[in-house]
Amino acid sequence: MKHPSRRSFIKTALGAATGLVLLPDFIPARVLGAEAPSKKINVAQIGCGRMGRSDMGNTLAEPLARVVAVCDLDSKRLVAGRQMAGDYYANRGESGVNIKTFQDYHEVLASPDIDAVIISVPDHSHALVAIEAAIAGKHIYVQKPVTYDIVEAIALRKTVEAKKIILQTGSQQRSERPWRSFRAASEAVRNGRIGQLKTIKIGVGLDRPSGHPPAPMPVPPNLDYERWLGSAPEQPYMERRVHPQDSLDGRPGWITTEDFGLGMITNWGAHHVDIAQWAMGQELGGPQTIDARAKFMTNDVGTVHTTYHVEMLYPKGVRMVLDNKFENGIRFEGDDGWVFCARSEDSQGKPSLRASDKKLLSPLDGNAVRWMPSKSHYGNWLESIAANRQPIAPIQQSARSLEACAAAWIGMKLKRKLTWNAATEMFVGDDAANALRGRQARKPEYDFQLAMKRAGIA
Repeated sequence: MKHPSRRSFIKTALGAATGLVLLPDFIPARVLGAEAPSKKINVAQIGCGRMGRSDMGNTLAEPLARVVAVCDLDSKRLVAGRQMAGDYYANRGESGVNIKTFQDYHEVLASPDIDAVIISVPDHSHALVAIEAAIAGKHIYVQKPVTYDIVEAIALRKTVEAKKIILQTGSQQRSERPWRSFRAASEAVRNGRIGQLKTIKIGVGLDRPSGHPPAPMPVPPNLDYERWLGSAPEQPYMERRVHPQDSLDGRPGWITTEDFGLGMITNWGAHHVDIAQWAMGQELGGPQTIDARAKFMTNDVGTVHTTYHVEMLYPKGVRMVLDNKFENGIRFEGDDGWVFCARSEDSQGKPSLRASDKKLLSPLDGNAVRWMPSKSHYGNWLESIAANRQPIAPIQQSARSLEACAAAWIGMKLKRKLTWNAATEMFVGDDAANALRGRQARKPEYDFQLAMKRAGIA
């Protein structure tokens, strides 16, 4: 490397500030080589639905990125994804960009011309695709929640560290654009502006039944439903459990089907619990106890929870409460006041960042704990690849955010209080709860543990 002393300094500084596992030098030679004409990072978009198009659109706008391939199991979405990327470059006057298309993500991972992948597939497939991408040496941007369950989160973390690649989780609230309120509030709390933190109140929205009972349908010819189903339990195709066939932007039904996603507790919970743990210094820790209750959809194509109340006790006596009656956002309450952060104004026009006293949000001094600069979440990922450093939302921390949310879901299912050991990432003396930390893949070809074993990752 051209600047070993500078690299060593960055690694030492980041390690001291974050406690993260830092990566040895590993950067695509094509990206940093003196002879490289563009110094672009070649990116493939895996999953071209609602969030995939958003992820790709944001990445296309980043100077370091070159989107060179798209992949989707639905041929309609695959064609639309290629069109979107092609139109972007054509509008910029770049006529020579060839956007490759793939239905099988394994072909993406086998391509030596692709440096990094964006994984925007349903939650139940995050871990398998990301683990295989890491094994293939591809840097990763993966949508939140980073995985479907706790066992998957631990496995993905181990694989990323073993293969020494850069993974950014789609926890965009950690970056400045477009929601700076979360950084401002969490920095204020981390630096003691509200005194001793006592309670965190989180609203993550509410899913409601669709009103449609389960009704099997013929699989549309443009969708490879077998591979879409992946590791999830065998079941007939239902459009309302997959994604709309007449829209690229409609909310997909898998979000409200427990075989594919766990509902709002991991959907929005992955965002807000992540910020809460960041603020209280538990980004590498977790709750001590979980007491959760919820109602679940019945006689409906949807199966996830509806109303919920969750209380989790963290070290230093901090109590985190999630309730469907709370405003969507995070309220931190301490001895000396409170601060609240959200993505947008509420229905009464209250701002997304507010406090009991505006002085609590005044500029921090030079000795304060400050988060890594990150104006753009996608830009931070690409810059981290180029600089070979941890990004703003690394797997070591996003795995812990997922664990807390999944533990709350397990509490909802078991309907009793649970004790969690963050050091072992296990429930204490509770076989039934530990059995829900992961699940068996439907077929061997969808088993991420077999992929890890073949790669020699314990």
